[in-house]
Amino acid sequence: MLTSVLSAVLVAVPTAGRATSIENGSGEIVVTGQPLPLNDPAAAGNLLTIDRESLRRSASNRMEDVLRDQAGLMQFRRSDSRSAHPTSQGASMRGLGGNASSRALILLDGVPMADPFGGWVGFPAFAPVRIGSANVLRGGGSVNHGAGAIAGTIALFSRTPRDSNPVEASIAYGSRDSGTGSAALTQQLGGGFVSLNGDYSRGDGFIPVIASQRGPADRAAPYRQYSLQARAVAPIADDTELQASGIYAEDRRARGLILTDNNQQGFDMSLRLLHQGDWAWEILGYYQYRDFSSGFASADTSRTNVTPTLDQYTVPAEGGGFKVEIRPPLPDGWTLALGGDGRFLTGQSRERYSYNAVAKAFDNLRISGGDSDDLGLFGTLGWEDPDAHLGVSLSGRVDRWKLTNGFLRQSAIATGTVFGSSRIYADRSGTEPTMRLGLSWRPSAIHFRAAAYQAWRLPTLNELYRPFRLGSITTNANAALQPERLRGLEAGLDYRPLNSVHLGATVFWNRLDDAIANVSESPTVRKRRNLDRITAQGFELNAGLEYGLWQLNGNYSYTRSKVRGGAISPALNGLRPAQTPRHLGAVTLGYGRATGPLVSTSLRYIGAQYEDDLNSQKLHDAVTVDGLIRWPLGRGLAIELRGENLADVRIESGIATNGVIERAAPRTLWIGLNFGG
Repeated sequence: MLTSVLSAVLVAVPTAGRATSIENGSGEIVVTGQPLPLNDPAAAGNLLTIDRESLRRSASNRMEDVLRDQAGLMQFRRSDSRSAHPTSQGASMRGLGGNASSRALILLDGVPMADPFGGWVGFPAFAPVRIGSANVLRGGGSVNHGAGAIAGTIALFSRTPRDSNPVEASIAYGSRDSGTGSAALTQQLGGGFVSLNGDYSRGDGFIPVIASQRGPADRAAPYRQYSLQARAVAPIADDTELQASGIYAEDRRARGLILTDNNQQGFDMSLRLLHQGDWAWEILGYYQYRDFSSGFASADTSRTNVTPTLDQYTVPAEGGGFKVEIRPPLPDGWTLALGGDGRFLTGQSRERYSYNAVAKAFDNLRISGGDSDDLGLFGTLGWEDPDAHLGVSLSGRVDRWKLTNGFLRQSAIATGTVFGSSRIYADRSGTEPTMRLGLSWRPSAIHFRAAAYQAWRLPTLNELYRPFRLGSITTNANAALQPERLRGLEAGLDYRPLNSVHLGATVFWNRLDDAIANVSESPTVRKRRNLDRITAQGFELNAGLEYGLWQLNGNYSYTRSKVRGGAISPALNGLRPAQTPRHLGAVTLGYGRATGPLVSTSLRYIGAQYEDDLNSQKLHDAVTVDGLIRWPLGRGLAIELRGENLADVRIESGIATNGVIERAAPRTLWIGLNFGG
């Protein structure tokens, strides 16, 4: 199915874009390849924009840490992509709970970046060297980007000649023999441009288990990651351009014990044909391939001996899709976008399990997987009256989804005998709506906004078909899982008395029906189930101030989330979803400008949260401080000093059933050189 669809469709990007133009010194018009303006006057006021300079001020130089500074945005684990297990890096917002799968839709130049099999996110592919900006739209109901954005949408955009120098490079050395390097070349060619960039990082890592609980078996967790991107934009006719992009990324990490190394690699390719004019249109699509492998092991109570528990030796997965959108001309103040899109996923997990200590080998083989297809039609109608300072938008889409070829096959490695627990699951299909209604009113320096929305997310192939064991806990899959369905309301205001002062506040209410969670059935067995619902209500605050060379930015979110387990899981009624803090906040103070000396420090707070669904294992809150000093040396060269978690605070990232606590990154110091960036 996937191969036949891709062979018939031009590939491209589900985030629509406008090809704006600039003039170079000779007066030649150069296409920049920037996205189309957002076709939603009401939603535009609720966008959090992360600019290039904010990315450059990150002490860790990691995209996930930049996103973590935005109010209400959380990841399943507190660890970043240097030490967390790759399958634990889903993203969510507004206290809806989390698991390995993202409840937020993450796009790079419009292409969905979640793993086709598991829904987790490979953050090392988002190297800051290639990211020009990011938009974060909190709340569900994204229509033009495809289905699945029940918590929000994170849209990342590659750099263009407007925010790049022709040649940029950086290199840094840090604690625990860590090193990073990146380079980028951007060249305007005729009316278009070509960009090439690459990023590399490595480190000896730290020991994840806290010092008081370590044993002889515990070791540091090294990592090695690199990625390459090539991108080209070329005009092919009047008001028409072709955009092409390709990324390859590889990520190797360890988890603090022998036999726990993991490796993820993959590539993404996309094409987009875009036309500007009275009738604007685009033909879009993409293809992605991922392969993942990981070993799992457990240590005994003295943490002296290590026993392998699982060898997930390959998880091949493919994803692809298309999008077609047209924007007809309408009277002034009105906008309309109509289109259709599709996404097609296929993947398998192949693993060895049931370790035989006598034979020193695994006894059994398990293969599981299937296909997931989704086709949708969407439309967005917007109206804006500049005189009344009023904007209204109505967006909707209808999706037809299918789950096919699902299976679980377990057999003895020695004999090939298939176990009775093997299954071939019946194909399923359904239809789901998505809606967003938005209102925006700017009578003066105050901006009022409100939205109502509903959205949905299809279970991943991993959630549906793959059981797994982590430590002493077995989590069983559930091929009968239903889609998650969200309804939500929000209202907010922004106050900007001066260009240099901004205050904002948003209140929200969300209800996630049939929320998918790993539900405890016994101390050592969990199963993926649809909870009755999760309700989350709270507020978000943000503020910004500029005074001369000083900049101060801060945000805070409070979320009160509760689970209703229903008849299936009554023990969960009234509890908080696992991995969901009530309080999140960050403050950044900076002095200087991008072209001169710069000093910046950031304080980040994450509230206490629970490791498990029964709220029996608590991860304590933490306050961390990061810092950055950049000093120009002349001729485009600058020296940088960066520090992460300067106070060396213990950040608890996980608790095993035996009480063993893992931590996120300790204090890390960097010194580096930057050219042209």
